[in-house]
This record gives sequence, C-alpha cells and structure tokens, in this order.
Amino acid sequence: MHFQWDWLCLGALIISSVTAEIENEETLDADVEVEDFDKQSQEADVDRDKSSLEVLYQTPKPTGEVYFTETFDGVLSTLFFKDSVCVCVLGRWEVEELKENTVPGDRGLVLKSVAKHHAISAMLTKAFIFDNKPLIVQYEVNFQEGIDCGGAYIKLLSSSDDLNLEYFFDKTPYTIMFGPDKCGEDYKLHFIFRHKNPKTGEYDEKHAKRPDVDLKKFYLDKKTHLYTLVLKPDDTFEILIDQSVVSKGSLLEDMVPPVNPPKEIEDPSDKKPDDWDERPKIPDPNAVKPDDWDEDEPSKIEDSDAVKPEGWLDDEPQYVPDPNAKKPKDWDEEMDGEWEAPQIPNPKCETAPGCGHWVRPMKNNPNYKGKWKAPMIDNPNYQGIWSPRKIPNPDYFEDLHPFEMTPVSAVGLELWSMTSDIYFDNFIICSEKEVADRWAADGWGLKKLVASANEPGMFSQLVTAAEDHPWLWVLYILTLALPVGLGVLFCWPAKVREIYYIFICSVYKVKLTSSAEDEGEGGEDIDEEENEVADGSQEGDMSNKSGSEDEMKEADESTGFGDGPLKSVRKRRVRKD
Repeated sequence: MHFQWDWLCLGALIISSVTAEIENEETLDADVEVEDFDKQSQEADVDRDKSSLEVLYQTPKPTGEVYFTETFDGVLSTLFFKDSVCVCVLGRWEVEELKENTVPGDRGLVLKSVAKHHAISAMLTKAFIFDNKPLIVQYEVNFQEGIDCGGAYIKLLSSSDDLNLEYFFDKTPYTIMFGPDKCGEDYKLHFIFRHKNPKTGEYDEKHAKRPDVDLKKFYLDKKTHLYTLVLKPDDTFEILIDQSVVSKGSLLEDMVPPVNPPKEIEDPSDKKPDDWDERPKIPDPNAVKPDDWDEDEPSKIEDSDAVKPEGWLDDEPQYVPDPNAKKPKDWDEEMDGEWEAPQIPNPKCETAPGCGHWVRPMKNNPNYKGKWKAPMIDNPNYQGIWSPRKIPNPDYFEDLHPFEMTPVSAVGLELWSMTSDIYFDNFIICSEKEVADRWAADGWGLKKLVASANEPGMFSQLVTAAEDHPWLWVLYILTLALPVGLGVLFCWPAKVREIYYIFICSVYKVKLTSSAEDEGEGGEDIDEEENEVADGSQEGDMSNKSGSEDEMKEADESTGFGDGPLKSVRKRRVRKD
C-alpha cells in the first residue's frame, strides 16, 4: 500500500515543478512582449532611474480624423494658463513624468496645488457638431497620492460667439462634463449633459445613473486608468474604464431628471374635500369595555413570595467614605465648604448578598390589562388616499433626439482638489472607436505594461497585505499547515516502515556475527546454527524459530520486500560454511 503513497508524493513534486516552470515561461513571455514593443518604437532617452523596465517610448499619433489630441510630451502650445474673472488665486499646473511606473519620455499634465481652483483649457481643431457621427472622449487619470476630496473630470465647452478661454471658470457654459469625482466615501463617475428646453430656451443638467460597479479601486491603487465616453447618434451612451464597459444606457430613459417632462401633472389648485376619509381602519363604534376590565391595575407588583437572602447586611451602607483620602492642602473651607472624603463601595458588601434596607423585588401583575381600546374594523366610509387630479402639463415637450446637443468648440479642466499630483495625459476627441483604441494602445497600453512588470511578486503582496491586516497571518499559517499536514499523513508512514526494516536487518546481522565470534571459526556449533538458518531446519527449539525466523518473515512481509536483503544474508552464510 505504501507504493501508492510514494506515487502520490512523487506526483505532488512533479506538479510543483511544472507550476514553477510555467511561471518562469510566463515571465519570459512578458519580457519578449516588452522587447517586441520596444522594437516598434523609436529610440528615446532610456537612462532613467524611475522605471524598472527599459522601454522606448514614442508619442502616440492619431490614425484617423480627430477633433482634439494632447499628449504633453512636446512644447505646451495648445493648452495655456489664464487667470479667471471670479477666482482670485488659481492652482498651479506642471508637466511632469509619473512618480511611479515611469515611462521614459512620456509626460503628463499634473495638478500641483491643494485647496485651490485650477483652470486650463484649449480650443478644438474644429467644432464637433452632433449630427450623424458618434462622439468619443478619452483621457488618462492617475491619482498619484490617492484622493481625499476632488475631481478629475473634463468639460466640453459649448460653442458661442462670446466664448473666451482667457476667462474660463466654473460658470463657463459647457455641453458635456465627464470623468471621476470623489469626496469622502462617495466615489462618482460623472456623465452630465446640459439639455436645452425647446420651449423656454433654458438649460437643465441631466445626470447619468450611477454605475453598478465598485469604483473605489480606481481611486486608490495609484495606477493610470483610461476613461472613455461614447455617445451615439441613436441616443445611447457607454462609459468605459480601462476599455471595459462600466455603464451604458439611453439618453431618453437613463438620465436623472428625464429629458422629456411628463405629459400630465397634478393640478396645483385642486384641494382635498373636508369629508374625504382616508382611514382604512377605524375603532369599532359598537364595542363596549368589559365589566371586569380594571384600568387602574399596575403593570408591576411586589413579589410576596420573595425572602430576604441570608447574610443580608441591613445596617451597612452600600457606600462609605474612603479611609485613605486626605483633604488637599489648598482646600479652603470658607470658599469650598466643609471637606468630605469621596465615597467608595463598602468592602463589607462585596462578600455579602447585599447591604442597606432590603426591598422586595417587583414582578409582572397578572391582573394588568392596561387602558382599554375598542378593536379596529374596516372603515365603511374609506375613500382611498386622496391625490390631486391630473391636468395637461403646460411645459410639456418631446425631444426624441437629445443627442443633438449644443455644438462643442473647446475642452477644459476646471477643478478643485484637497489632494495634489493628479496626473492627466493623452486626451483625444474623435468619432471612430478604432482611432481611440489605437491611441489607447500606444499610450495607456504601454503604461499598463510597465506597471504590470513592476508589480511585486505574490509573496511581497501577501506580506504587505498582512502588514495592513495582521489577522491574515493566521490565515497564512493555516493555509501552509494544511498541505504540510497532508504530506506528513500520506508520505511519512512509508518512510517509517522502510527505516524500521533496515534497522531490523542490521540488528539481525549483528546478532549472527556476534554468535559466530563467540563459538570460534569453523566450529560445529556454528555450522549447525548457520545451517539451520540457511536451510530452514525444523530441528532445535521451536520457540527459537518463532522468535527469530518467523518474526523476520513477518517483518519482511509487512515492508513488502519479501526475500530481500535478509535472504541474501542467509545465502552468504551458507556459501561461507
């Protein structure tokens, strides 16, 4: 049976070796991918200390028609800094590399100030008109220091004759606002568009419903994430993070408040009649209080069966003055009054059932019924819950294509944050998803590859997690103890039997050798004893046989070796004689 356990242990070792080999191959494959990516890029400055991977970065270039792009890798020409007419002090912007997982040659726009307003904007290469082409807005964000309270959203500014980016501030009209925002434990991903009322000409903000996914990790992991908004001419939208859809819906059905108002509204002049009865249940008017119903009975009465416990100290108070207390030296009896020692629990009461005046405990009164009330019955005059009558909504309109929004001619970041070093990069506004995907692959894809290569190993991650949550050490120990225990259970008994077998053989061989030396070489006693062992003779003491050969035979059978080393010893003895 122990052969099966040996095979089981051998199989476990083989599986462990194969797993380690696969991990090595995956590491090599990742290195090959990095090398292939480098060969496709132009040579750049690679001698940087901030990145553990030596990669060659090439500024992304759009592969199709675009309305706006900005990588911040060259001279900052399209975006510029201006003062606002309503904000006295603006925060500072810088163009820098990432602090972690740096890609040499790649730079981004960084919000540097804390608790200040920041504003930066740029014109599109041409205005985007909402007609028959989708709108795709995409950019990267990295909360390098985490985020306490602040936003990282983008605004698409509405086209108008008086649009002046030198006076871009929070009241500048926009068409779409999109991007992450967080304050406290409220993690948001905004998609807001301003809809123009066709009857009044006024604008209302329409907010997309909250995504059903947990957004917390995108704000705290200090990685660069890709945010994408896709608006389609069929009045639908999609919101993606790292090229995975986190929310989608219809502009007509999934916005709050709805784009189109209701056809009917409640008449504000309608009032509920005085005799309108909304009570579904009423007290039974025919019910009469029973004659034996006593409302004066108390809910609790003294327990007459209770007996004072033995040893109760009636003359001892529960609290006594502290005998060790002393009057403070600065105590002024004229100002502070007569000094009294503070009260402490009476030490004599600690060993007694109680102290002071004994009072019978209270119990529930079996005769208590409380105040009598008539039972409730269905209201025969019930008319339901009153509501005002409906009238046609005078402000009703129907916009069947809310996608046809106000054209966009500029893009801007207008933010306030309690955390600095928010990193922005690789903005693109276009109409083709393939163009945006290729742009993402050349920029964000490389950052993701570098970040994945720089991630610590599994062991380091487990140790880091245990430092934050010490209870994980218990889980780790239990997880390691389980396979070790199984290994001991399945593999150790076979080793014990093998060692036991070798030990028995050695002892028996030493015993034969010692007997031969005691009788002398070539003696008859030696021949007889050795011949008995070799030939299995039945002569001699039967108890001896059962105590020597039978025990050895049983030992051989238990180990599974049968006529193993012990039999060869016997044969050598016969040849020597």
